[in-house]
Amino acid sequence: MTRSLKKGPFIDPRLLKKIEGKTATNTPMIKTWARASQISPDMVGFLFGVYNGKTHIEVRVSEEMVGHRLGEFSPTKKFLRHGGKMQKELEAAKKGSELAAAKSAKEATAAKK
Repeated sequence: MTRSLKKGPFIDPRLLKKIEGKTATNTPMIKTWARASQISPDMVGFLFGVYNGKTHIEVRVSEEMVGHRLGEFSPTKKFLRHGGKMQKELEAAKKGSELAAAKSAKEATAAKK
């Protein structure tokens, strides 16, 4: 559910204070824990360190990001991969076929010489 237009966008006042009067080119990373803060046009070009629960992830704000929240660009969960034993077998078969293809290509170039 979106925020009421009557209230306006939520932008953390501490973030606005940190970027006030600064230029995006020579400002170091601005660390923030305000994941719910919306990105305003004033923030374009700045580098933010958005906290994901463990570390600060660097987010360089571009024009396409305006209107989105800072937390959208700092994932909190780490995706490893799907599958278990069957997935490992498929990956091993794929790696074996790649090695065989590379070996045959190497032999073909050696035969030409």
